[in-house]
Amino acid sequence: QGLFNNMLVALPTGLGKTFIAATIMLNYFRWTKDAKIVFMAPTKPLVSQQVDACFNIAGIPRSATTMLTGEILPAVREEEWQKKRVFFMTPQTLDNDLRTGIADPKKIVLLVVDEAHRATGNYSYVKVVSLMRRYSKSFRVLALTATPGASVEAVQEVIDGLEISKFEIRTEDSMDIQQFT
Repeated sequence: QGLFNNMLVALPTGLGKTFIAATIMLNYFRWTKDAKIVFMAPTKPLVSQQVDACFNIAGIPRSATTMLTGEILPAVREEEWQKKRVFFMTPQTLDNDLRTGIADPKKIVLLVVDEAHRATGNYSYVKVVSLMRRYSKSFRVLALTATPGASVEAVQEVIDGLEISKFEIRTEDSMDIQQFT
């Protein structure tokens, strides 16, 4: 479903959210020649953790990937945007790179959003999707979280902010999950 729809995946920790992301990222990498794929996580340690996890799962070449945070100079980031195809970064860095023109929103085909429950209000995840939508209608959003929200309204705010059209939510009590917890 995540290949063809903007999707929210809510699964308990350790049950495969990163595997789903890596699989979808690999497909988009293979389907396109020069399109950009971005995996966003809210903090630098989480960005780094996801880089390692995705490399251990998917066959995307390391030479095609980079990790960008605000600590890297804009000139270096601009060079990486020209040469690389897969980006692991914080949403604030992507927001800045889109606003300054370092990153071309028309070239991004997939946005993976880790800890998607943060996509509320004026958080950078929401700003990035909104900014990208101004320039492109054809990009996919894959949102990942272990905790989609404390209320129906909170989950709806995430769905609206990330323009989600499908969602798969499982808890530890879900019948198809129980055997793995």
